[in-house]
Amino acid sequence: MRSVGSGLAAIDRDGPRADIYLSRPRKRNALTVDLIKDLTEAFRRVDADDDIRAITLLGSGDAFCAGIDFDQLQELSKLSTIADEAFPQLLSTIERARQPVVAGIKQTAPATAFELTLACDLRVLGDDATYGLIETSLGTFPQGGGTQRLPRLIGLSKAMELIYTGSYIEPDEAASIGLVHHVVDADDVDETAKSVADDLCTKAPLAVQNAKRALRAALDTPLDQGLAYERSLGRELEDTRDFREGFEARIEDRDPTFTGE
Repeated sequence: MRSVGSGLAAIDRDGPRADIYLSRPRKRNALTVDLIKDLTEAFRRVDADDDIRAITLLGSGDAFCAGIDFDQLQELSKLSTIADEAFPQLLSTIERARQPVVAGIKQTAPATAFELTLACDLRVLGDDATYGLIETSLGTFPQGGGTQRLPRLIGLSKAMELIYTGSYIEPDEAASIGLVHHVVDADDVDETAKSVADDLCTKAPLAVQNAKRALRAALDTPLDQGLAYERSLGRELEDTRDFREGFEARIEDRDPTFTGE
């Protein structure tokens, strides 16, 4: 495992999969300015690696992330840096990563940690996890993208309920409304997230990357423009080796071997 920056985030590579860890286990991986900056740098490094096909975002130790570190909340300058600069930059970096990102959410992910998972493409949740936007119970409301990303994922009505009440959502309900994609035993979260990412690694990487670009644009683009963008991304693939390999493998009734070319 390779530490990044100040050592509060780490990258572990397993074949074409990269695992990015929040690495403050004694603090339940609570977010600080330095940790957020390290995570941003980790995603930039992995995104630049053409051999990486999928990414997981995991917490070292027993928990995914406890939210913003309490000490940071006591220092207005650090809190402002997180809210106005570091955290939005991290979420943008995750969303713009070429590869799909799978979050493994174990034990806890409240408030800002919840918002961190919304920037990921797929989410695996532990069956005992405390997971929710609890800010209205703390005298504020979600300001790390929660009011914008959550309605896009689950619809405005349910997002209003979760945000207004400031309640944790039960894992099974999170799955039923499409907020998370898998609910598993608490001890199996990391391995399930890795397994999901490994499956993505078997698909044509350029196709997955272009699909991510089209999907990320879908809710912000008028339909006619979105359809044109989708088609342009599709045309980019038509002269690739993987495009031919996929169809040849289907005709020959075998598993395709994709190379990203």
